[in-house]
Amino acid sequence: MKYQKIPEATIRRLSRYSRCLEEMEESGEEVVSSAQLASRCMVNAAQVRKDLAYFGEFGIRGVGYHVKNLLNDIKRILGSNKEWRMAVIGVGNLGSALLSYKDFLKQNYKIVASFDIDPPKVIGRVSEKLGKPVEIFHVNRLKEIAKERKIEIGLITTPPSEAQSVADLLVEAGVRGILNFAPTQIVVPEGFVVKDVFFTTILDNLAYLLSNN
Repeated sequence: MKYQKIPEATIRRLSRYSRCLEEMEESGEEVVSSAQLASRCMVNAAQVRKDLAYFGEFGIRGVGYHVKNLLNDIKRILGSNKEWRMAVIGVGNLGSALLSYKDFLKQNYKIVASFDIDPPKVIGRVSEKLGKPVEIFHVNRLKEIAKERKIEIGLITTPPSEAQSVADLLVEAGVRGILNFAPTQIVVPEGFVVKDVFFTTILDNLAYLLSNN
């Protein structure tokens, strides 16, 4: 189902609500009010109701939300109720760390392949050192492997100078979602989605807040 244009801040909060609801479900809580959910997620109750209202009506007036049902609804809205198959391109320090990140699987994100241009790493086998059964292929096999393993999201962890060429390969392979960790802007055609994760930008924002608080 396609929704109207939703503010990105709302999508970020929905992800936070999802995490809080998962914790509530794990602890056996069955019903939660908007005020309780807001308190857990460090927002206000009106914001919770406004965010959910973009997508329809949820909960029962005077009762609240059934935790399991609301969690399922939010996961359906976010698309996190299905498995997303991902690949890491660039098996350096950051790429290796992402390959070892266990919470991906918990959230239905599965790394099914990784790619690099460094011959010692590219041996087409299961990498025991990385602690997960993820094969490392030469980047020139990206198109082939992406099709074979139905990869939908690419995580770029290369040096900045290589990021655009890797993005171009992902586009050629039909991988529509790209999470770019390389500290440079990349350009993709319409129909493809790029999200940048620039650690220095986040640190600049934190430094600004510390300096002006």
